[in-house]
Amino acid sequence: MSIELITILMFSSLMVLLLLGIPVAFATGALAVVFISLLWSPAALSVIAIRIFGQMYQYLLFAIPLFIFLASLMERSGIIEDMFNTFQEWTGPLGGGLASATVLVGTLLAAVMGVIGAAVVTLGIFALPTMMEHKYSKQIALGSIMAGGTLGILIPPSVLFILYSLVAGESCGKLFLGGILPGLVLSALFISYITIRCWRNPALGPPLSKEEMAEITWKKKLIDLKGIAPPLLLIFAIFGSIFTGIASITEAAGVGVFGAMVIAAFKGQLNWKNVFSASNQTISATCMVLWTMFGALAFVTFYMAVGGGEFIANLLLGTGLGRWSILAIMMAVLIFLGMFLDWVGIMYLCVPIFLPVIIELGFDPLWFGIIYNVNMQMSFLSPPFGYALFYLKGVAPPGISMEDIIKAALPFLGLQFIGLLICLRFPLISTWLPNLVFSGFK
Repeated sequence: MSIELITILMFSSLMVLLLLGIPVAFATGALAVVFISLLWSPAALSVIAIRIFGQMYQYLLFAIPLFIFLASLMERSGIIEDMFNTFQEWTGPLGGGLASATVLVGTLLAAVMGVIGAAVVTLGIFALPTMMEHKYSKQIALGSIMAGGTLGILIPPSVLFILYSLVAGESCGKLFLGGILPGLVLSALFISYITIRCWRNPALGPPLSKEEMAEITWKKKLIDLKGIAPPLLLIFAIFGSIFTGIASITEAAGVGVFGAMVIAAFKGQLNWKNVFSASNQTISATCMVLWTMFGALAFVTFYMAVGGGEFIANLLLGTGLGRWSILAIMMAVLIFLGMFLDWVGIMYLCVPIFLPVIIELGFDPLWFGIIYNVNMQMSFLSPPFGYALFYLKGVAPPGISMEDIIKAALPFLGLQFIGLLICLRFPLISTWLPNLVFSGFK
C-alpha cells in the first residue's frame, strides 16, 4: 500500500473516531493496533510495547505527577485566594483592575504549577464572583480568567515543556528559560488589552468604590504583600535548586511539593482530606496524559516506520515555498488541530514529523520548541474543544452559558495569536535567556 493511501486512511480514520467522541488516547492506540496488524504483522505489536515501556522509564517523566500534585495542593491550601486578594488591593483603583489582578495571579501561578486546569478552576471560584459582584462585563471577567490560567502551559515549570523535551530531545532547562519572556509578553498583552478597553469604557470593568478604597490603606497593602510570599518562595526553591545545580528538574519538582506541603501545614490546610483529594486528582490527570502519550506514540511510530515522516517532509519541502511560508503552514496545521485534539496528542503526532523539516530549513530547534508551545497555548482557548472553556464552565454560575465563555475567549485568543506573531518576528524573545544562561556550558 502506498504511503499516500496510508496517510489518507490513517488520518481520516482518526478524525472519524474523534468526531464520534472517542478519546484521542484510545482512537490513536486502536488505529495503531489495526494498521500494524493489517499492514505489518501482529507480532510487530511487541515492538510498540517495548518502545512504550522504555518511555515509561524516562526519569524526566516522573516530574509530571509531582508538578500536578503541587498544583492540586496549592489549589486546596488557600494560597491562590491570598494572592488574588493581595493583587486586587494594588490594581483595584484602576479600570479593569480586578481582571488585571486575575492575570497577574495566573502569571505567578504559572511559575509554580505548570498545570492550567487547577489555575483556571481556582481563579473561576475566587475571582469570578468578585468581578461579577463589581459589575464587570462577562467578556472581561471570563476572558481574564481563561487567559491568565493558560499561561501555565508556557511559563515554566510547564508540563508541556517536559513532554516536548522528551519527544524532541531538547534540553528541558533551555526550554524552561525560553518560555519565560514569551509568557511575560502574553501576560503584558492581556493586561494592556484589559486596561485599554476598561479605560475607554469604564462600565466594562469599574474600579473599586471610594468606600472600598478607603479601607485599603498603604499599611494594609504592604502588610498583605505576604500573600504572594508563598508562591515566590516556591519559585525560588524550584528554580534555585535547578539552576544552581543542586537538583535535576524531577528532583526540583519534589522540592516544590515539599515546600507546598510545608506552606499548607503553616496555613492549617495539610490534612488527610486535602492530601487524598490532591492525590486523587494527580492520578487522574497523570493517567490522562500518559494514556494519550502512549496511544499517540504507537500511532506515530507506525506512521514514521512506513515512511510517513519522509513523505510529509518531501511534501512540504517540495512545495517550492520559502522556509517562512512552510513554517506558516505548520503553524496553521497546529492551530487547526488545536481546535479538536488535546495538546499531548498533537505533540506526539506532529513534532516527530515537523522537527526534521525545521532543522532542514535551518531554523533553531530550540526556538521552534518555544513557538510550538506558544501555539499550543492557543488550543486551550480554541472552540469548540478548548480545555479552558470547559474548566471554567464547570465552576461558572448557572447564569453563564458556554456561548458567553466562547465569546469571552475569542479576543484573548486573538491576543495569543498576536503573541505568536511577535515570537515569530523576534526570535531573541525565545532564545536570548537560555543562550545567555547556558553559554558557559558550551
